[in-house]
Amino acid sequence: MLLNPCQRDADQALLQLGRRLQADGYRFTCVTPLTQQRNNERPGAERARTLRDIFGWNRAFTASLLSADELAQMRLAQILDEEGDCWRSRVRWSSLEDLLLVHSGYPTTQADSVFFGPDSYRFAHFIASHLQGRFSEIRHAVDIGCGSGVGAILIGRARRHAQVMAVDINPYALRLTAINTALAELANVSVEHSDVLQGITGSFDLIVANPPYMLDASARAYRHGGGALGAGLSLRMVNESLARLAQGGTLLLYTGVAMVDGHDPFLAAIRTQLQDPQWSWHYHELDPDVFGEQLLEPGYQAVERIAAVGLTVTRNG
Repeated sequence: MLLNPCQRDADQALLQLGRRLQADGYRFTCVTPLTQQRNNERPGAERARTLRDIFGWNRAFTASLLSADELAQMRLAQILDEEGDCWRSRVRWSSLEDLLLVHSGYPTTQADSVFFGPDSYRFAHFIASHLQGRFSEIRHAVDIGCGSGVGAILIGRARRHAQVMAVDINPYALRLTAINTALAELANVSVEHSDVLQGITGSFDLIVANPPYMLDASARAYRHGGGALGAGLSLRMVNESLARLAQGGTLLLYTGVAMVDGHDPFLAAIRTQLQDPQWSWHYHELDPDVFGEQLLEPGYQAVERIAAVGLTVTRNG
């Protein structure tokens, strides 16, 4: 996996920092933004005392908490923000099983923020469950809207002979995916800039996607799904992915659905298309209630809840 040649020194420094954290046994489970906020607002949480505080909870820290070499790596990686007599990291590091992944710092207010959180863990479990039960060969796979690269990395690690692509419209996401892939020591994952699958050729034995599914007033790429109640990008990914599945190939789509009056508008929108006998499909709720705070946002007045759902579609051979 080649790092971005335009950012090679910075990316190499960030990769080396990740390797140091791995060697130190660093682990952190990433939480929702609301839980992150509540933890950081507790008395005594104003400043970091541990590596988890610096790179997980993303708290301000004094230079004495890190070695001079670690600080130098952070400067070279361009991830240090000065706050008075303290510093703060622009990125966080989170654990996924034995993997370590770098993603955007808290809060994720930048337009090009790269998300990692509870959705990432559910997405990972969804993919792992499919791979454990699948015995047919996966030669070509793609993770659409890869973000921090979770899907591509899990597939690449589970199927070492597969060629796996990680695609995203966000260049910063591709940079972090490349770093995370290098940290996972995978040689069969490549990164490509793409708006869904535009410009990407060929068919795939496995397509995975975890699209944004919120209505976001700032239209941040990692969060804003567009369309009716945030479902626009999820519907587009279904439509474009089905046309690119090889015989026997499968689409795994993890997304969120705004439920209205007890009805699932996303399922209603895709059901007719999937009734065609060329498809075998399964759809279920993975979590009935996620990101409840979103219901306070404009556009959600009629929404009862947001559910995390998993869609599996296979082209019959």
